[in-house]
Amino acid sequence: MSNSDEKYKRPTWDEYFMEVCRTIAKRATCDRGRSGCVIAKDNRILVTGYVGSPAGLPHCDEVGHLMRSMIHADGSITQHCVRTVHAEQNAICQAAKRGIPIDGATVYCKMTPCRTCAMLIINCGIKRVVCEKHYHDEADSMQMFRDAGIHIEHLEDSVQTYENM
Repeated sequence: MSNSDEKYKRPTWDEYFMEVCRTIAKRATCDRGRSGCVIAKDNRILVTGYVGSPAGLPHCDEVGHLMRSMIHADGSITQHCVRTVHAEQNAICQAAKRGIPIDGATVYCKMTPCRTCAMLIINCGIKRVVCEKHYHDEADSMQMFRDAGIHIEHLEDSVQTYENM
């Protein structure tokens, strides 16, 4: 090293798996929220997933978004693309398809999982969730994780924004 004050800092396991998660997200096929997911246990990657259409169906990047309006509890209405399967859902599906047990594992993902993903994570027996950022509509998920005794942490305190709104 040219500078004796600079010493290589080995990433923590959480930093390492989150970096892998960011790389996996590059395969996502919806530009509104290119997201990835890593499921790991005992410091080993079990499965990964990214946002993409179900196998054999067209992708947003090919044919555009399939938008639907969503009415929230507070009465606000937002637009969501429903063409794709979430990264967490795809990772869980890969585990099921390949017969890989994920009970007791940790999920690494771009943002707080949505309500549906949170329910799947709980039922899979996952014990810990590590997110890069918060999700704007995370209240239900956060409450379910608390109630289920699943530890969730965010590496950043910011809320995820979407690229193509």
